[in-house]
Amino acid sequence: MSTKTDADWKATLTPEQYHVLREHGTEQRGSSPLNKEKREGTFRCAGCGKPLFSSYAKFESGTGWPSFYEPLQNAIATMTDRSHGMTRTEVHCAQCGGHLGHVFHDGPAPTGQRYCMNGVALEFEPKKS
Repeated sequence: MSTKTDADWKATLTPEQYHVLREHGTEQRGSSPLNKEKREGTFRCAGCGKPLFSSYAKFESGTGWPSFYEPLQNAIATMTDRSHGMTRTEVHCAQCGGHLGHVFHDGPAPTGQRYCMNGVALEFEPKKS
C-alpha cells in the first residue's frame, strides 16, 4: 500500500480524484470521457499508474461508468463495503489502495463480473502502434 501522506495525495491529485481515490467517493454518472473510450490500450490507476484493466475486457454496461469484466492479474484488491445501507464489494488498487469502484455479479461472459469503475480514478494509455 501507499506510503504517501494525505498532503502528498492532495498535492498530486485533482480535487475530484482525491475525493474518489482517497475518500471513497463516486463521480457523477456519465461524467467520464473514459466511458466512451474504444481504443486498444491499458487503463491505469490515476493515483500511482499501476496497470489495472485492459481494453479487451471493457464493455458497455449502460450504467454510465466505465465497466470491465475482469482486471489484470494482481492489479486490484477487494473488501466488503457496508456503506449506504447495503453490502457491496469495493475495488481498490492493489498498489496504492486507491478506491476505484465496485464489482457486481451481473456482467457478461466469460466471468459474469462487472467491475464498475470511476473514470476519474483511471488514466488511459493507448496501445502503441
